[in-house]
Amino acid sequence: MIPGLIMFLMSFGYDNWIMVEHVLQIKANCLNMPVMTAKSLIADLHLKFAEKTWSDTFQLVRRCMDKSRDDSKPRETLVRCMERLHEALHVSSVNGMRSRLELIAKQNGMGFHFTEATCYLTADLFYLEVVLLQGGGVEDVKVAPHGEVPMSSESLLQLLRLKDFVAFSVKLADLSAFYNFPGENETKIKLFTCLQNLGQDLQKISHLSSALKECDCQEDMILNGRIGRLIARKEGFPLTVQFYISPTEVLETSDSNALVIKEISDVEPVVQTAQVIVGLSDATHQLQMASLMPQLDPQGHPVFTPLSEVLHETLPACFLLRLQPALPTLSSFVNKLSQVTDVTIPDADLQWAAFPKLLMRSSLNTKSPGETFDEQDTIFMVPLPGEMMHSYVFPGAAWEAPALKGTVVKSIPFTHPAHVPALLELLRHQCTINTLLSSCATSQWASPVPSLHFEVLPESDTSFSVTFLRPDIDSLAVLLVDVPGSHQVTCSLFGIDDPSMDEYISSVMKRSLSLPVTMRALYGKLREISSPLPPVCPATTEAGDDRPAPSPVLVSSNSESATVAESSCGPAAPSTPVSQSVPGPEDSSTVPAPACFVMSVATSELLPEIKTSPPVKPYPFTTVGVFSH
Repeated sequence: MIPGLIMFLMSFGYDNWIMVEHVLQIKANCLNMPVMTAKSLIADLHLKFAEKTWSDTFQLVRRCMDKSRDDSKPRETLVRCMERLHEALHVSSVNGMRSRLELIAKQNGMGFHFTEATCYLTADLFYLEVVLLQGGGVEDVKVAPHGEVPMSSESLLQLLRLKDFVAFSVKLADLSAFYNFPGENETKIKLFTCLQNLGQDLQKISHLSSALKECDCQEDMILNGRIGRLIARKEGFPLTVQFYISPTEVLETSDSNALVIKEISDVEPVVQTAQVIVGLSDATHQLQMASLMPQLDPQGHPVFTPLSEVLHETLPACFLLRLQPALPTLSSFVNKLSQVTDVTIPDADLQWAAFPKLLMRSSLNTKSPGETFDEQDTIFMVPLPGEMMHSYVFPGAAWEAPALKGTVVKSIPFTHPAHVPALLELLRHQCTINTLLSSCATSQWASPVPSLHFEVLPESDTSFSVTFLRPDIDSLAVLLVDVPGSHQVTCSLFGIDDPSMDEYISSVMKRSLSLPVTMRALYGKLREISSPLPPVCPATTEAGDDRPAPSPVLVSSNSESATVAESSCGPAAPSTPVSQSVPGPEDSSTVPAPACFVMSVATSELLPEIKTSPPVKPYPFTTVGVFSH
């Protein structure tokens, strides 16, 4: 075997001595031969096989690898070496492509055989047919599920034409995993039949009439369709359901400083999907072996033929919605999912943690799934346009409550097509909550830039509050966000006496599903309300007066007096007592009062509502503050 491997390198230009030494080390470990003895073979081997073709040498190496040998001796190292040699080889012939496909088939636990120009990679429930061209090219790749006509696979074909064997192997592994049903061959065929009939029923449900709620038909199907947007089984891959899409709108500042919502054209929306597959179950379940003929009842809900009236089988398996990507889910929603299907999600697959930590890990991929977190507060710094920075604090103690724990759900078991619409509606509801909370999750943990601080506290499994300092007065306010359903988001403000604000903020929140965007809009609205229009002087004081129109006055205050000073209404008058600058009624013959004038008022004469104390600086900027609750 070792001579063949060495010749494999040397007869085709692989005279890299590092590789040769690696082969010699394999020999020393596996065959217990002295290294010097192996080195002395190199010259003889090169002389003996110098005139051998690549095909002859390769066949020799493959025969050596396939020979039966003592199982007590390790073979993994030799197999890895063979794989490395395959990767280094440039495929330029039919035999080269055939050998590479054979290796990939073995790596994925599949069988392999070939005819003159066609290779077959076979498994229990499907096979792959690869039609080769002269020079190692590929004419076609077909996937043939059990009992079905072979279907051309454009994606697999392109990967082989590009000679991207790594990506081809990964895609083939996904295909093998889908058809890797539990049980013996007879059970596998039954399960595959059940899955085919389930797919047909889901297709029928998707074609049942429903009202259009969104302008975009595809987006409407994803967000509002009974079973989302179905992507039919193609190229042998499983049926896929798209059931949620993230918003692609943000809040921007217009030329008039008004906040408007605009569509993001250069950002791809995140689409949540689920593959419909079959998985092993600890308990047996009755699964359909024929279509359940879904129809609409008078209320517009799908109804099905009872399972007892159609062909069915009791099998140790169930259908699965395999979520892509896996979804952080609150414990209450996990229970609701199980209540819909009457099948419990296995606890062994669930790892519980504080929900903000799960969202952070899912959004940023900064932690490994098995890593634990401390109970400290989670703080996110969110940069916004206009050099604005928001700081969002998730208090650890509040989010550590058992009722608010969450887990990352990878798959959801079910047994009947009627379960799918209810499951997807719960998943959409959870996705809406996740989108809102994860809008704060950024990779920035601290920033020297001045920031506005917000504390996010849970109120229930579907609502949370945001505490913040008002921009107009030195007072706290609370925004309560309630998400009772996947399409329902309502906001209520406490500490702000303006009923119209609730409707405005709710509309912004529902469209953007973003806390930073909503809080930015809220701050802008509060500043607008708290800034009254300045008084405007009349254009002229009397007919024939040619003096320029005065501009608004500027109000200033100090601890001694409050002065109304003229800005540009004409020449500034000196700050004198009122009795000296404003004539009384008995002195009407004196100079008339100008349109705008200066007036000094003692502090004691001010109304109690007017505060003359210096403004409070609410944010120290030097440290990241956290609101106490």
